[in-house]
Amino acid sequence: MSVTPGRAVLRSSLFLILSVLLLSCFAGAQAIAPLPPGSWRFIVSGDSRNCGDVVMPAIAAHSKQYHPKFYWHLGDLRAIYKVDEDMLAAATLKHEKLTCSEYRQRAWNDFIDNQIKAFDGIPFYLGIGNHEVIPPKNGDVFKRQFRGYLDMPQLRQQRLADGEPSAPETYFHWVERGVDFIYLDNSNNFFPEAELTWFFRRLSDAMYSPDVKSVVVGMHEALPDSIANDHSMGSDPRGASTGQAVYNALLAFQKKKPVYVLASHSHFYLANIFDTDALKAGGKTPLPGWIAGAGGAERYLLPDRTPWLQYGYMLATVTDQGTIEFEFKNVEQKDIPDTVKERYPPDLVQWCWENNSKLRPPHPVYSAQSCPLPTPDAEKATAKAAATKK
Repeated sequence: MSVTPGRAVLRSSLFLILSVLLLSCFAGAQAIAPLPPGSWRFIVSGDSRNCGDVVMPAIAAHSKQYHPKFYWHLGDLRAIYKVDEDMLAAATLKHEKLTCSEYRQRAWNDFIDNQIKAFDGIPFYLGIGNHEVIPPKNGDVFKRQFRGYLDMPQLRQQRLADGEPSAPETYFHWVERGVDFIYLDNSNNFFPEAELTWFFRRLSDAMYSPDVKSVVVGMHEALPDSIANDHSMGSDPRGASTGQAVYNALLAFQKKKPVYVLASHSHFYLANIFDTDALKAGGKTPLPGWIAGAGGAERYLLPDRTPWLQYGYMLATVTDQGTIEFEFKNVEQKDIPDTVKERYPPDLVQWCWENNSKLRPPHPVYSAQSCPLPTPDAEKATAKAAATKK
């Protein structure tokens, strides 16, 4: 059977199109190099207020390609002192009114529904930040609300192995694949004495344990004397002294095993945060440290006054020897799942990416609702109203 010129051209065109598609798929599959034997990954970021309900699902979707073993949140879930722009925008789309009282009651459930659940079953380790202790919230309320996350099987089993009380605290640790992950609570700008005692004991155990190859310490506010010292534990005398105690202990530990220190609080990404004159005095080698506060909160200026205008997370690659490489991964609007975009007015998503910054004007509608600290009388009135509804 003879092939006409027209059919030959059509077949050639189809073959070319299929070849291009196959090459594109192959190139995409090769974009991420396979991990060496024994290596694995986790992801980390913090500060997901303001626009976190659209940014965190983008982080979850983007990071799936790396198959992380878990996600670690470094605190500041919702604003609390004001209604988050994403929540107010979602209510506006539904023609609903969101009062401060209703917002405060819903804020943390909103975080669970729209941020934690976006990670689709990946273990989610949850740290506390300073916005979690803005009244009427506090550490005890946080422990009650998020007990299921503070009492995850891995954390519960670790407490049992350490001989600690069964009830979870806002500071915790777990050992995974040779790495000791420690979360410290400095939500009130300092480390309480009981927490310091616990931390020094944990660090001593890690020092002499043959099962621990390295230590990663996470917290909300960065330890003092970092490049971002003005917005860290260094801004408060008690924070500076207790933070220095932790830094010095880690510096001594680093002589035996690798140490990595992670924080957020400042709404940007920054590496080598302890590379300062104060921490290099006397020829000392500073700890490796990072700030990863780009999870959706209003973005800040970097310490050199350069605007930071990205969202994203840190991807950590752990070797079989326990050493870790960190890199920042940027997320964009295209990474937001369509099902998430449908919950919000289109101008909210655009505003989050283009204007959610200290340098840009607030949204005229979604940024407008501040929530003054509740007075005792106001709290009684709210409780009475709630009882009446029942």
